[in-house]
Amino acid sequence: MTVQKPSIPKGTRDFPPGEMVRRNYIFDTVRSVFELYGYQPIETPAMENLSTLLGKYGEEGDRLLFRILNSGDYLKDIKEGQRDKGTESQDQQASVASGQLADSGIRHLASGIHDLASFTQQIAEKGLRYDLTVPLARFVVQHQHELSFPFKRYQIQPVWRADRPQKGRYREFSQCDVDVIGSNSLLNEVELVQIIDDVFCRLKVPVVINLNHRKILSGIAESIGAADKLTDITMAIDKLEKVGLEKVNAELASRGLSKTAITKLQPVLELQGKIKEKKQFLEELFSHSEVGKQGIEEICTVMKCLKELNIKNKFEFAVRLARGLNYYTGTIIEVMALHTDIGSLCGGGRYDDLTGVFGLPGFSGVGISFGADRIYDVMMNQELFPATLQSTTRVLFVNFGLEEERFCLKLISSIREAGIPAEIYPEAVKLKKQLDYANRKQIPFVVLAGKDEMAAGKVTLKNMETGEQETIPTINLTDQLR
Repeated sequence: MTVQKPSIPKGTRDFPPGEMVRRNYIFDTVRSVFELYGYQPIETPAMENLSTLLGKYGEEGDRLLFRILNSGDYLKDIKEGQRDKGTESQDQQASVASGQLADSGIRHLASGIHDLASFTQQIAEKGLRYDLTVPLARFVVQHQHELSFPFKRYQIQPVWRADRPQKGRYREFSQCDVDVIGSNSLLNEVELVQIIDDVFCRLKVPVVINLNHRKILSGIAESIGAADKLTDITMAIDKLEKVGLEKVNAELASRGLSKTAITKLQPVLELQGKIKEKKQFLEELFSHSEVGKQGIEEICTVMKCLKELNIKNKFEFAVRLARGLNYYTGTIIEVMALHTDIGSLCGGGRYDDLTGVFGLPGFSGVGISFGADRIYDVMMNQELFPATLQSTTRVLFVNFGLEEERFCLKLISSIREAGIPAEIYPEAVKLKKQLDYANRKQIPFVVLAGKDEMAAGKVTLKNMETGEQETIPTINLTDQLR
């Protein structure tokens, strides 16, 4: 038998128990805040029809979609670019990264085909979801008669992107989304910022909440004479913090912006100061841009409401914030952790007609997405997880033999009924081995019940951190473990 070296795809990870305890702490915290604000949970499939996903994320987003072959055996009958459609099986699935044919055998079969993109489209009709927002829009349209609007939903599930793995960037990662569909009110944006503030305060992660408006970006494009280049401008300046001004200007030029337009854009890219100063600058810039003026009015309304609330984290009007996704139409939000360069922890915005592409026009939505994996990394780096999260088991019962097992099992049942996680070592092995097990799992308490304790109706409770132990009546054990 050939021994295979175990491995997983790059950009994915296993999560051992200790990590899962901490990840669940994040998920539970986020979920509790979502529900506090009246949001309801849903789930959608890991895969969507490719037609659902394509064209919603911009040019770069489409390239990062993981596509799924229609069948694992789909290619066996392909000869010189042809296939027998009658042999297709819709039940078997095999994944292939968007824009790439990773398997050398597929490359060989496709070598005679001039249009490789057309070839991949023929064999891939589905894709792994890129985010949770587009599937939400599809879900709302498909289930519109079952929902109450405005529909407030949250969703905590993994997403996939065929990106280059690097620090803080994975090919598979979890998102925690919260959205409102069917309401134009700016109160929804205000509430989302409150949710952001509440979540990061509970997690004790200091952040800055950046806000901008898509209409402001449209006004900027209009004012520099490049209204038709809005997507190119947003995609380029979205990288400003990562690559710097010089490279952004080079990309703008490569995307067809004139030297005059790039020169006019520089004061915007270099704009600093307080909200009042930024507003004054933009009002002068937008003297002939109605869409720009609308953006200023709406973002100032949101900022004014936030100032009247007890928002504990810092929030700013960030004129250079772009968020390159095509579907945003209004307020855009991005949250950055302080004291780290790990990137955005949360982001989102308003999308006025995402449901329209699925046949339900006029339904505005707004939402945000928390990146659980990046939040985890920040909390680990800054040692923000509570020490009590190290183990799910609070007490281990030592196993001294069959008679003692039965005595302990009755106690364990009553302790579990009180909501205290407990377990018994499954074999009557040496005491040292059982205590080592407790230490490795970081179980804070151990119960020892031998024949003397059993006869007296007592147990010995050992604190594994301090080494102290005391003998107590069994009726007091639950209270001692709380």
